[in-house]
Amino acid sequence: MTDTSHTPDRSTSDERPQKRARIEEPTSESATTGLSNPASTTVPTSDAPTPVANNGSDFEKEARAGITEYVCPDRLGFTGTLKRRYTDFLVNEIGLDGEVLHLRNLGVEKRDGKKTEEKVEKKDSVNGEGKDVEMKDAATDVKKAPPAESAETTTEVKTENGEEKKEDTAAQAPQISDEDLKTLQGFFGEEAVFHILKLVQAMRKHPTWKARDFTAITAPSIDDKERRTLAHQALRRIFPNMMESSTEADNSFRIKAAPPAIRGNKKQKAAGRERNQEFRPKGPLAWQELGGEYLHFTLYKENKDTMEVVGYLGSVTGGGSKSYGFAGTKDRRACTVQRVSVKRQTAERMAHVGTRLFNAAIGDFEYKQHDIGLGDLMGNEFVITLRDCHFEKEEGMDFQQRLQLAQQVLAQAVKDFSEKGFINYYGLQRFGSFSNSTDAIGVKLLQGDLKGAVEDLLAYSPIALAAAENTTSTPEVLVSQDDKARAKGLHIWKTTQNGTEALCSIPRKFTAERNIIQHLSSRNGRSGKHDRLHDWQGALMTIPRNLRLMYVHAYQSLVWNVVAGKRWQLFGDKVVEGDLVLVNEHKDKQADAKPAQQDTVDQDGEIIINPSGADSSLAADDAFERARPLSKEEAESGKYNIFDIVLPQPGFDVEYPRNAIGEFYKEFMGSERGGGLDPMNLRRTWRDVSLSGGYRKFLARPLKPIGFEVKTYRDEEVELVVTDLQRIKGGSEKKGEEAKEKGTEKETKMEEGEEKIAVTLSLQLASSQYATMALRELMKEGGVKAFKPEFMGGR
Repeated sequence: MTDTSHTPDRSTSDERPQKRARIEEPTSESATTGLSNPASTTVPTSDAPTPVANNGSDFEKEARAGITEYVCPDRLGFTGTLKRRYTDFLVNEIGLDGEVLHLRNLGVEKRDGKKTEEKVEKKDSVNGEGKDVEMKDAATDVKKAPPAESAETTTEVKTENGEEKKEDTAAQAPQISDEDLKTLQGFFGEEAVFHILKLVQAMRKHPTWKARDFTAITAPSIDDKERRTLAHQALRRIFPNMMESSTEADNSFRIKAAPPAIRGNKKQKAAGRERNQEFRPKGPLAWQELGGEYLHFTLYKENKDTMEVVGYLGSVTGGGSKSYGFAGTKDRRACTVQRVSVKRQTAERMAHVGTRLFNAAIGDFEYKQHDIGLGDLMGNEFVITLRDCHFEKEEGMDFQQRLQLAQQVLAQAVKDFSEKGFINYYGLQRFGSFSNSTDAIGVKLLQGDLKGAVEDLLAYSPIALAAAENTTSTPEVLVSQDDKARAKGLHIWKTTQNGTEALCSIPRKFTAERNIIQHLSSRNGRSGKHDRLHDWQGALMTIPRNLRLMYVHAYQSLVWNVVAGKRWQLFGDKVVEGDLVLVNEHKDKQADAKPAQQDTVDQDGEIIINPSGADSSLAADDAFERARPLSKEEAESGKYNIFDIVLPQPGFDVEYPRNAIGEFYKEFMGSERGGGLDPMNLRRTWRDVSLSGGYRKFLARPLKPIGFEVKTYRDEEVELVVTDLQRIKGGSEKKGEEAKEKGTEKETKMEEGEEKIAVTLSLQLASSQYATMALRELMKEGGVKAFKPEFMGGR
């Protein structure tokens, strides 16, 4: 299973991405297993300290998340660097039909039989590229030269046939009189006017862009009311139908672009409408003739979140990300392929939109009668490349001997893993890597401590704040600009309660923090007073629902992990009395089970047609999973194996095991570490933090045996696998040859001892399984060394 991600941060867009976990710090070099005695009945101590998620080794983080046991603890392990390049982690969705999904075609067949062009003239990017890049470039130009010098009269551009021509851009540059310039500078100051002129220039250059595609400007406050009125009037007079201005609570000015409808641009809008009309069928019957109202397509992305790309597509086609359906989100630092659906969009239009994507592509269009929903997949195929691998007991061996050892260790590890599986733990990404983990926030929500939950969400790292204020004592620790800005904004809010100033610093991608501060500092619409400073639930309600649910679900995951470890300690892979199995999955094994017979004729002798699938109005039997405990006779009958056993995620509507594990739920959840909660009483008046529960398989194994390949390399930048996009564009062979040449050049300059070993694993996992946990079982403790990013988390 992969974790959830972001919508694109497109200037002033209302829909914001989910907060995602940062890439982990390098793991410990320790080679010990650190396992508990399988026969031990020790209960995890309830007063164990909670380490900060960004600190410590992966072993400490795993212990904090309840990840402690191995199925085969005595097998030799190995280490390797994960995700050194995002092409080292390929994820391809496995459909409900069992087929592995691959991107095969980018274009779409037109009605005349010709394929649409796949040429990309200009890429509007996602996550700060494309349009946003141009705005950033403009901002950079502002710093380099005064406004009067930045307006060029002509520029050289290349046409499609390579010829150069002069293009007049004088109309794009804002031309105002010296008197008007002085007037604006008198109201807003030179710096603000500087950015206003650049905004106008960008608007004239891109007349069809929406208002939210341009960055708004915040100008200094004007306390005198009459002077503020004159400032508004001056903007409207100097830039008619171009600007919209408003006064904030602190009397500062917010200046933004007017919508295209106000700016005019009738020709461009008419052309756009005509182009869209050309693609859009008219009426329900027309969609049915195509195959259905839902267009399914394959999404390929590199180093991006699923929601990031889907959010961008929604902003272009209208309807936002909610108009798109997909089976699950995929990893960010990876190359992933998945199926997506959208309602009433044509393949021609989506293919056109696809040419504007950056580091992503869409294709393989097909019309269907239904959309795609969460869980509509069998699983995912992972092709994982681990670099700079080292194996236990390789000390003193030469390179060829290490290669032989690698083959032996991997062959045994893969054999045991394919047969015995792994404990189906929730991975570390489920708990985030911020100073306060997501499950800790979930505990406070369930305890009713909403103030504490808000304070945890608004917590920040002293290291990030020191870096933002240039007072850090650890210059070797790098903090990203976003994390510095976040820490600075949250510190402003904590010390001054000035929401406007705090929001000016916090980047828009931090959805939860911005929404909370905006609510707490806002004016009550009914009373007109600033009386929301302590409205904790109202503030939490402003966070997107799927992000709110993530916190309480993380607590469920923590409980499940700890209980799973205890289950393995007590009983190992034995099926015991009181274990739970899913009812619908094992109907045929019950003693009184009878095959279901459907009537074929009614009382009048007429034939009955029993609909199925999409034609049936009845819900499937397994729409709501139920579990039941095994009797002693069933547990000893041999009809059930360890892969049939499920453990409940705590909730008010689940069955708990009727053995020692059921009692352990009460013991752990009632402890300090478990939040002092009752597993039988998780219903809350606030529905979003009320847990009904669910079930998860205790052990898991791959859908088919794992494949592996041992490779050698010298250059860390060499790509060791071919992606779908490289393959369909025909660049795989060329790229491979270039990589080989590059590697060969470096090889001549490097010594033989610098040759390294890489391992490529191919495994298929069900949708509820984590690849990182599978790697943990294969490689043992400290085996996975996450690639160290340039910047620390800083949260």
